[in-house]
Amino acid sequence: MKLKVCGMKYEENIEAVAALRPDYLGFIFYKKSPRHFEHTIPQLPESIKKTGVFVDASIDFILEKVAMYGFRAVQLHGNETAAYCMELKTRLQTMHTTASSNKIELFKVFSIKDQFDFNILKPYEGIVDYFLFDTKGKEKGGNGYVFDWSVLKEYHSTTPFILSGGIGPDEMNAVLSFKNSPASRYLYAIDVNSKFEIEPGLKNVDQLKTYIAKLKNNSN
Repeated sequence: MKLKVCGMKYEENIEAVAALRPDYLGFIFYKKSPRHFEHTIPQLPESIKKTGVFVDASIDFILEKVAMYGFRAVQLHGNETAAYCMELKTRLQTMHTTASSNKIELFKVFSIKDQFDFNILKPYEGIVDYFLFDTKGKEKGGNGYVFDWSVLKEYHSTTPFILSGGIGPDEMNAVLSFKNSPASRYLYAIDVNSKFEIEPGLKNVDQLKTYIAKLKNNSN
């Protein structure tokens, strides 16, 4: 099970979190977010996939940021259609890469509260690499509370998914329990953000260090 730490903002903090070797680090390009990224990304270990997070942005804007920062994953957190995702995927594939391992992954976010119509996902299958399920709330991510994971019992797609939304230190047992449930058959990663923050964009490195150690100790 992979780990993504999202909403990174400050250079020294990015370096400190990167030293813990999460699988993904997310950088948000959405001006309404308190975690909106406008800074420099320091040199990161090759094992960490830098991820650009966008909300209803133009494809040209996304491609510009991918080229600028060397993102290896793009996360779409708005109302992007399947046609939009297909066009973006095609244009990402035309960007210069030196090896197949440099493929730029595509995440599409869907928000859930107490129920969800999984038929909505069908047009996106075969286009996006991963679905990301977040908590439906006032903000586009970073709402700080967990949705009802039992909803995912009805998930019948074979597209791997990322679990997000209010996951913090107190949810460790719940995450491990979910990981061992039938609903987690296609669970690829968990995504953490606001519950590990001192302030928006500034992560608590000590909390993350403890959390990552526990995850590794309980990984298959």
